[in-house]
Amino acid sequence: MCVSGDRCSQSLPQSSGAALEMVLTGLDWLAKADLASSPAAVQADCLRGMERALSMHTAARARVLAAFTAQAGYEDDGHGSPRTWLAWQTRITRPAASAALASMRRLKAHHAVADALADGAISASWARQITDWTELLPEEARDDADTILLAAAAGGADLSDLASLAEEMRRRLARPDKDDDGFDDRSVRLATTLGGAGKLHGELTPQCAAALQSVLDALGKRAGPEDIRSRDQRQHDALEEACRRLMAAGCLPDRAGQSTQLQLHISLDELTGPLDDPADRDRRGLTPAHGPAAGPGYDCDASVAPIVTGRVDHELLDKLAARLTGDQAAAGDLILQHAVALLSGPGGLASWLRTGTLPRPAASVSLPLDVGAVTETIPAHLRRAVIARDKHCAAPGCDQPPAACQVHHIVPRSEGGATKLTNLLLLCSFHHLILVHRWGWTISLNADGTTTAASPDGSRVLRSHSPPAAAA
Repeated sequence: MCVSGDRCSQSLPQSSGAALEMVLTGLDWLAKADLASSPAAVQADCLRGMERALSMHTAARARVLAAFTAQAGYEDDGHGSPRTWLAWQTRITRPAASAALASMRRLKAHHAVADALADGAISASWARQITDWTELLPEEARDDADTILLAAAAGGADLSDLASLAEEMRRRLARPDKDDDGFDDRSVRLATTLGGAGKLHGELTPQCAAALQSVLDALGKRAGPEDIRSRDQRQHDALEEACRRLMAAGCLPDRAGQSTQLQLHISLDELTGPLDDPADRDRRGLTPAHGPAAGPGYDCDASVAPIVTGRVDHELLDKLAARLTGDQAAAGDLILQHAVALLSGPGGLASWLRTGTLPRPAASVSLPLDVGAVTETIPAHLRRAVIARDKHCAAPGCDQPPAACQVHHIVPRSEGGATKLTNLLLLCSFHHLILVHRWGWTISLNADGTTTAASPDGSRVLRSHSPPAAAA
């Protein structure tokens, strides 16, 4: 009989398949077990054990993947690389496949760390941090450095202690004639998720990190007492603003000088539906059927390019083809061929429906189912007049220059607001896109050219001038 905690030869798996079956059986039990009523000590033991299992999984995967890659096993399934094999055969994302291969290569070069993971003696995240630190050292010193840091971790050192120890080793071992600045490892990857949102991952060189930090510091400052964004939110908005200014500066190839473009993706079903109600028109026209929607406020001062999309209604096609004599399949092909000519182009049905149904600026002259020509919401002469009058962001207390600003309709166009000088204000991206269109503040233009900003509930009022003096 086996004593608890001992390994019995009878219980050890005899093959990789048997080992996987045991692992999956255990995880299946844990995944389906109701541990809510278990004592906290039992739950804590489970969490510690699963983290140890994750460490051992990381080491095992790296070892198997290294053997699989060495003999080009991916070619047996018709793949050209282990990355594509992992993405297709194990159903993980390509970034996850790249991360698995990077982990394999890293552990091949750090044997002590790989052994510690295989024993469950260190977590996968701490192991990754240790290898990141020792990669900065000369190659001949990395094995010893790994051993020292692993011993310190086993002795109870926390991550900050390990960081200090690694920095001390780097300071002593760094060569005076060459300092690794991470140039060979530099990378940036932007992954888009549902709805067009993105996740940014990267490894920046010190020079790039310093340049980016300077940009974020310059554009991520609080815009005033009304700015209640968190630091992370301000840095996100600063990055967006930097990209917007770069595009507007005309320094990029292909799109040089192109202002912000709002694309209204409209399906034929939406285009032929009722658009009399303004709320319904906004829902149908300003919410793209494909691709990310422009945020609130972008339609105030942007180039608008209406795009009409369509799809083949096979049920309707079969009904039409059935009414024709002869070969139904051939009739269907004939209908599709002529439908393209009927729907497309400046004189096509899609263009006729759009220009006859939608209000300006979507009802513009179209291009070759139907893309309208870009139209400016704010004419150039009005833009120049607004800049000459306001000189900077018109929000109280803000002095952002015109290059950082957009033109805002005081009375929204959806409520009948006209595109005229007395209904336009120059606002920076924060006060325009966030304060007004996200948070619901209003900014009004006074008769003397000053402005007043008010919160949605009226509890806060900011003025670009001092309040009127009380009558004597």
